[in-house]
Amino acid sequence: MIVGSERSATVAVVVPMFNAERTIGATLASICQQTHQALDIVVVDDGSSDRSTSIVAAYAKQDRRIRMLRQTNSGVAAARNTGAAATDAEFLAFVDADDLWAPSKVALQWQALDKGGPSAGLAYCWYALIDEDSRVFSLHNQPSAEGHVLQRMCRNNFVGNGSSMLMRRSAFEKAGKFDPSLRARKAQGCEDLLICLRIAESYEFRVVQQHLVGYRMTNTNMSSDVKQMLRSCEIVLAEYRKKYPQYDADLDAHLVDMIHWLVIRAFVSGRFFDGCDLLKRFLALEPRLAISNLPNMLDVYCRARLVPNWIKARLKRLRSKNAEFRPLYTETVQ
Repeated sequence: MIVGSERSATVAVVVPMFNAERTIGATLASICQQTHQALDIVVVDDGSSDRSTSIVAAYAKQDRRIRMLRQTNSGVAAARNTGAAATDAEFLAFVDADDLWAPSKVALQWQALDKGGPSAGLAYCWYALIDEDSRVFSLHNQPSAEGHVLQRMCRNNFVGNGSSMLMRRSAFEKAGKFDPSLRARKAQGCEDLLICLRIAESYEFRVVQQHLVGYRMTNTNMSSDVKQMLRSCEIVLAEYRKKYPQYDADLDAHLVDMIHWLVIRAFVSGRFFDGCDLLKRFLALEPRLAISNLPNMLDVYCRARLVPNWIKARLKRLRSKNAEFRPLYTETVQ
């Protein structure tokens, strides 16, 4: 069902872009195919030196909703803030230049925020992990948290990434926008987590329980720098330890979860030695949890790295009934 502009508000879609010539076309195609058609699409080129800008220019000729801004390389937080400042839309969505959206993504999230009223500041959805060829290798992300979620966000970043959020501008502004100081501290990566925590302090969340985002994992995107990501997470969690000491145990658990995720992220992106270092830290912090999660980590690694089927078959015996291979993410752009 198409949600027409007469029924729905304009949603600004901000796309920070840096040397994304391999993926930006598919990302823009997935945005332009949204059933929610009232979109203001702002691509912020963050100092690209490849063909990214010419690809965006070609798409802009085909769809007047697309426009491009250019700035010297300043990082993802600054690029997102630049894009948000260039539009007066009441609702803001952000999508990285290598991720994909299902056609109903914006429509369903806007409906969730509209139904929630002014107290609902952010809607998120489930995301599928995809590889460089847009093939899905994990649909395990299925959180259900909504309402007042600050403590839950302190415990776990269930929102997961910047491409899965739609927020009210009022919530974005009250949260202080995305924080560019993380990049200045050589800790870029957890800007998404930080703004979610800040919004959760004042607003309720809503969730759309469908896999509407394809979150790409490669060895070139920002989250592949696992040591920087860990520094970023530690800085963000330290801020919330000071503000909410009653959530100290939740924040400890959050750090363990992040290390677990980064172990997988390191191995998937080919950072073997970084992965080993993080795995050692995981084992030191939570030895039983680390050992019990080894089959799952191997499973995700094998799906992402496309190892031989005979290895997958053996690993399948280690998985529970609920962890079988899932179908591909059929709603992404081909």
